[in-house]
Amino acid sequence: MARIPVALQLFTVRQLLAEDYVGTLKKVKALGYDMVQLTGSLPFDAPGMKEVLDDIGLQPVGIHVGGDELAGNLDHWIDYALTVGTKDLVWPFVPEDQRQLRQDWIELAATMDGIGARCRQKGVRLSYHNHSFEFIRFDGQYALDLLYEKTDPQNLLAEIDTYWVKHGGEDPAAYIRKYAGRQAILHLKDMADDEEQSFAEIGNGILDWDEIHRAAIEAGVEFYAVEQDICPGDPLDSARMSIQFIRENMAD
Repeated sequence: MARIPVALQLFTVRQLLAEDYVGTLKKVKALGYDMVQLTGSLPFDAPGMKEVLDDIGLQPVGIHVGGDELAGNLDHWIDYALTVGTKDLVWPFVPEDQRQLRQDWIELAATMDGIGARCRQKGVRLSYHNHSFEFIRFDGQYALDLLYEKTDPQNLLAEIDTYWVKHGGEDPAAYIRKYAGRQAILHLKDMADDEEQSFAEIGNGILDWDEIHRAAIEAGVEFYAVEQDICPGDPLDSARMSIQFIRENMAD
């Protein structure tokens, strides 16, 4: 197994979860994932979710929670995370109308910094998950770098997404190294060698996984989270292919 433990981001299997949440988690476990990253509408309260995960043998590795929810209902989500057994909350996305100007990002940074400080007081870590829209420049600086510059590294960690860094025109391994010591969870996502830059299973695309793995170890990444936004067929097949590649090619 890879030196860094591997979770499946459940967004990958969201349609299956909507049909049979517990049954899908059991299938994820059967693929060889011992960890999952929670997201979306959670069908159980925190004690109920913990019971389900414990019964199946899955450990939670962070919860993706929308920014509005974090801003307006933070205590609930801190308690939820700690109850189910994770100390990581992740801000997953910024709506388009909140990210047009440099000042927007400065204001977002202030908001995230404050939320992250409150999380830290309760023993929880806040991370931000990037896409590629953060690779817009303001005065020569990427919005993503501005966000991290304007926040305390102890209050806001970086959940780097390898696909989206590549989609933004930068090198994933370089970005992992750039924020060494500021990453708990790294999103593993591959890019197909096609004009559409489609999502691909880990190892089936163009990203340099040897270099990404080396960078992650050097940067102190604690967990990998496999995510594939769109799968060509059964998402469980894609998830299986990804973890098989990681096992065979990203070991110590």
